[in-house]
Amino acid sequence: MKAQIEQKLHAAIAQLQADGVLDARLAIVPALTVAKDPTHGDFASNIALQIAKPMGVAPRVAAERLLAALTERSGILDIQIAGPGFLNFFVDPLAAFALIDEIVAAGATFGTSQIGAGKKVQVEFVSANPTGPLHVGHGRGAAYGAVVADLLAAVGFEVHREYYVNDAGRQMHILTVSIWLRYLEACGATLTFPANGYKSEGYIFEIAQGLKAAQGDALAVPVAAVFADLPPDEPQGGDKDEYIDALIERARNLLGAARYKTVFNAGLNAILADIKDDLHAFGVDYEGWYSEQSLEDRGLINRAIERLQAAGFVYELNGALWFKSTEFGDDKDRVVRRDNGQSTYFASDIAYHMEKFERGFDRVIDIWGADHHGYVPRVKAALTALGFDAGKLDVSLVQFAILYRGGERVQMSTRSGSFVTLRELREEVGNEAARFFYVMRAAAQHLDFDLDLAKSQSNDNPLYYIQYAHARVCSVFRQIPLKGFVHDAENGRSAYARLTEPHEQALFKRLSQFSDTVQRAAMTLEPHQLVHYLKDLAQDFHSYYNAHAFLLADDAPLRDARLNLIVATRQVLANGLGLLGMSAPQEM
Repeated sequence: MKAQIEQKLHAAIAQLQADGVLDARLAIVPALTVAKDPTHGDFASNIALQIAKPMGVAPRVAAERLLAALTERSGILDIQIAGPGFLNFFVDPLAAFALIDEIVAAGATFGTSQIGAGKKVQVEFVSANPTGPLHVGHGRGAAYGAVVADLLAAVGFEVHREYYVNDAGRQMHILTVSIWLRYLEACGATLTFPANGYKSEGYIFEIAQGLKAAQGDALAVPVAAVFADLPPDEPQGGDKDEYIDALIERARNLLGAARYKTVFNAGLNAILADIKDDLHAFGVDYEGWYSEQSLEDRGLINRAIERLQAAGFVYELNGALWFKSTEFGDDKDRVVRRDNGQSTYFASDIAYHMEKFERGFDRVIDIWGADHHGYVPRVKAALTALGFDAGKLDVSLVQFAILYRGGERVQMSTRSGSFVTLRELREEVGNEAARFFYVMRAAAQHLDFDLDLAKSQSNDNPLYYIQYAHARVCSVFRQIPLKGFVHDAENGRSAYARLTEPHEQALFKRLSQFSDTVQRAAMTLEPHQLVHYLKDLAQDFHSYYNAHAFLLADDAPLRDARLNLIVATRQVLANGLGLLGMSAPQEM
């Protein structure tokens, strides 16, 4: 009904423009909001306030003229002008209840739309360094990104999901040295592991053992040659970063380029394969996996820097190249190429985003951890300097998820090897519970993930509560033949006017809000809005279930009307859960 009223308003505006009352060159899109107070009607619009100034009249006068042009009012009982010029619409219940049949007819497609049709959007998310298994922090970005992408696809966008593989940074070389040292231990060497290495007793050892099985002793060197004349490590009063960098350089020299690359690739390929498998099992898949190293290999970093130089936004100082990010509001300029000729991580980011826009996306969405907030203005500054519209880049910052078990916080650290992996979390609470709890709060809010609640089968668990509503509807329909009844949908349509109970009205009104909720959640990148909607819908249904009998023996028309209503409820619950990547069970 909302869409129908918006179409009627659009026709009225077109009539005002045809009559010369309103400038025909103005593109005015009428929009309705659901009235929060039932005394204000079912829907409200501020369209009269929007057209008043172009018409040169007061908003209430504009509202009166608009109503005079709104001659087609089928399905509308009354329209009232309120306050400075708001329009409140009161819908004919019989016309509104046609939504029940619309929901059933549309089935799994109800709630979808084409507002994004013809537009390409890229969603880049997770993009964790391939230096170890994904942990519970990465899981929140994965769940959030996947649902955002699915919501955008549901409203018509052509969505390209992408994982940016950080396979060219310093952390990858720390990983490589860590694997090589464990490999040397597998070859019989005794050594002291660096303070800044990846110490995990799991995956690092497994990769090293696999390397030993594949290469034998071909990558081994005397351990004395590895550590000779290195600066002291942190436990000996030295600098752990300086020490690990020296170890990386020593490994490169001792192994040579080809053998070093063998160790490097062993770590990258093993961990990346594990990440892909983990995400796929979590219901997260991508159209593209983009290599950071490919930016260097294809000359994109050099091209980005050259474009910035040509535009006058790069200068040289002390042998390094600096981007003038302060001209765009940054607190200081940023190095894009160091004095040793090596490009920075920021330079890679510039090149990557340049290439994103060159691929023709109408909207680019980056989903980053909250610790990357400082990167947002400088990346947008670089895009502006390159001549792109930085307004087409949206960055969602996802706060860390804090895990609790038995009321106690679980500590984790990737480098030390003491952490809870996403796989372990999924195995403990299940994919659906993990995914649901990750998106039930706004991404910018801190998330306390209660493992005990996620595993509980009670109404305190919001996912259980929603899925149970769907299962309850299914149980009602399993009882129909047992009681000797047949559900006659057409008979129910004739009795829609009898669905006057407050619980029925509340449930129906909630159903009418589903399409708007999906659209709003997609366009604002806020999947938690859909979560909250489903919780409210489930509550409306459970209240209705507890207050009224559906399988009336002596009133078939009302029985069938109520069954039609809960069939529509079941469909919307299933559609909403599906958009979140969750099932709609028939029994619980």
